[in-house]
Amino acid sequence: MAATSTDAWLIAGLGNPGPEYAGNRHNVGFMVADLLADRMGARFKSHKAGRAHAVEGRLGVPGTTSTRVVLAKPMAYMNVSGGPVKALLDFYGVPASRLVVVHDELDIDYGTLRLKLGGGDNGHNGLKSLTKVLGRDYYRVRFGIGRPPGRMPVADFVLKDFSSAERKELDYFVDRAADACEALVTEGLERAQSTYNS
Repeated sequence: MAATSTDAWLIAGLGNPGPEYAGNRHNVGFMVADLLADRMGARFKSHKAGRAHAVEGRLGVPGTTSTRVVLAKPMAYMNVSGGPVKALLDFYGVPASRLVVVHDELDIDYGTLRLKLGGGDNGHNGLKSLTKVLGRDYYRVRFGIGRPPGRMPVADFVLKDFSSAERKELDYFVDRAADACEALVTEGLERAQSTYNS
């Protein structure tokens, strides 16, 4: 049964579909979404509303702070993420004002989080696609991946797997990003920012 706009959030983790991209820096949004699904005790399934995998459940402490959430992973490439996310918002009747997008961010040090509402796309193709379809007023959980070393092109950097040194802390940082998503939908932006905008 579809959720109603009054009681649900949609959390979309951005990434590229396919096993060859699974460990890429650009796919950290998928990693966070997968962990949130694990916390719900649920598995992603192909969704009839469009090119996306989705799962419904609750996040937060059962009872008073538990919040109904649809988790999504667009199964289109990063630069056309907007269409699948909009299809899910329409299907579930969730307004863009209750959308949380989890994505990699070049201009933040590795593992650092920044939560915000609205803003530009900062050259991120997934955000460009979403903003084109939905406007700017959705929440972002920005997961810092740092800048490419030397003269490595940005496109090459984001499509490479995390380095062995980065992987030592990756599980911790993904866990923290998942906590930030939960805090955002259960406690609101300001409280979540005060805890996670490190």
